[in-house]
This record gives sequence, structure tokens and C-alpha cells, in this order.
Amino acid sequence: MTETPIKTARLRLIPGRASQRRSGASPIVPPNSIAGTALIAVVAIMSFLACLTVGAVTLVQGAAEDWQSDILREVTIQILPLDGVDLAAATERALGIARAAPGIAGARALSDAENAALLEPWLGLGLDTTDLPIPRLIVVEIGDTEAVDLAALGTAVAAVPGAALDDHRMWTERLRSMANVTVVVGFAVLILVFAATIMSVVFATRGAMAGNGAIVSVLHFIGAEDWFVAREFQRHFLVLGLKGGLLGAFGAAVLFAILSFAMGTIGESPEGIQVSALFGSFAVGPGGYFGALLVAFVIAVITAVTSRLTVFRYLREVR
Repeated sequence: MTETPIKTARLRLIPGRASQRRSGASPIVPPNSIAGTALIAVVAIMSFLACLTVGAVTLVQGAAEDWQSDILREVTIQILPLDGVDLAAATERALGIARAAPGIAGARALSDAENAALLEPWLGLGLDTTDLPIPRLIVVEIGDTEAVDLAALGTAVAAVPGAALDDHRMWTERLRSMANVTVVVGFAVLILVFAATIMSVVFATRGAMAGNGAIVSVLHFIGAEDWFVAREFQRHFLVLGLKGGLLGAFGAAVLFAILSFAMGTIGESPEGIQVSALFGSFAVGPGGYFGALLVAFVIAVITAVTSRLTVFRYLREVR
């Protein structure tokens, strides 16, 4: 004959018989109820959204670091076509200054064809730049970021008429600000997801307590303490939270893998090249997967702790 939860609780409170009958004990909270299944689905959705947020933040941060690294590897010298200034001679002089600077791996001036390619988005194809007063651009490759002194290089380049050094500092600051904003938004989304999870667990716990109100009353009558009841509910909701959290994390990991594989297949297409320019290989990396797993366990802990606190508060209210 199947034991009732009341009889099970009585056996647990009797030390001598609890150890003998624990293997056949029935939990206070039904393990496979409809409400429990619905809560697993809700927690899985919340975990999935939280893991997507962690993955997106990791992806954007990695892309921003790559962009900053690419920008900091090169600086640009621009030489304006001024009246009375030999543009070719000024370009050669600026090239000599750049190549002689410490920490510089190399420098080269862009050809007329490369300058025309830069202007194509605005002036169209087939542009003849022979008679246009187009500035000369020199790309300077940085070999050792520790040895190079961009301030001193800028001062030296400024001695050439019409020349100026662009170290892309403005773009670096913008990328850093964008990455910081992304992190803040990601944390805000995580807080909202965790808050929604807490509210869902509170409603589910109170519903379970109300549905088992008679059993809880009898447990108190036979001597069960509040911590005993709270422990039973905490164990139940910990399992539910762990199942839902792992399901959501697994779904997010599968989505990350699918997106990474899809980007690998379209990497040579124009769309793939544009996306790769923005997000690299679109690979989340180990940090994203570890973060998703961590989110799953955090949600499970939040579920268990919220359930325990809700039980204690509910018991104080019904007394």
C-alpha cells in the first residue's frame, strides 16, 4: 500500500523508523504535478533568455576587443594637398619619419587606385583622380605597442606641411563605450530575467503550499518544525529549477553552435563577409558556454532559496 505524505512525515520524525523506511518514503510535494511541469518550462525559458544575453555580451565584447586590436595595430598619416607644397616630396618625408620611429613595423603610402577605391562609395566607379586634390594617405603598421610613442610621432609628422597623424583614438573610445553599454544592458536584462524567475517561483510555491495546506497543518500537529517543511519544498523546487535551467542552457548552447556552423558555411558570401567584419567568426567561445552553464546553476539556486523563503513567510501568515 502506498504511504501518504502525512504518514511519511511521521516516520521521518521518528529516528528509529525513518532510516528503515526512507527508501519507500513519498515526498510532501508531488514530484510530477502539472504545476511543476509548467514551472520547469517557465524556468527553462528564463534560463534560455539569460544564456542568450550572456552569449550576446560575450560575442560583442570579443568583437569589440578585436576591433580595438585591429585599430591599434595601425595608424594613418594624412597629407593635405596645399598650395606651393610638393605632395610627393612631403609624402616621402612623412614616410621616412614614420619608418624611423621606434616600435613601427612598416609604413606605406596608398596608391592612386587604392585612394580611388576608398572614394567609390561616394563618387562611384571609374573615377579619374588625376586632377582631383585628393590627400595622400600613409598606413603605418605598429610592431611594438609598448615601444611606440604616438604623441612624439604625431609631433614629428606635424613638421611636414599639411601632414597630420590620426591614431584612431576617437574610434577606440567609441568601441570601448559601446562594449561598456552592452555589458550594462546585459546585466539589466539578467536582473529582469532573475526577477521574473523569482516571481514565478513565489507564485508556484504559494500555490503548492495552498494545495497541500492540510498536509502542512497535520505536519505541524505531529511536531514538524518550519525548517522541515521548508526543506522539503526547497529540495523539490531545487530539482525543478535545475532541470529548467539546464534545459534552457542546453537550448542556448545548441543555438550558439548552429549559428557558428551557419556562419562557417556562408563565410565567403558577401553577407558572411559583412557579418564577419562585425562579429568575427560569430563564435561565442568557451566563456559563453561556461557562462550559460553558470546561469543554469544560478537560476536553480535562486529557485531553491526563493522557495524556502516563501515557505517560511507563508507559514508565518497562516498562523
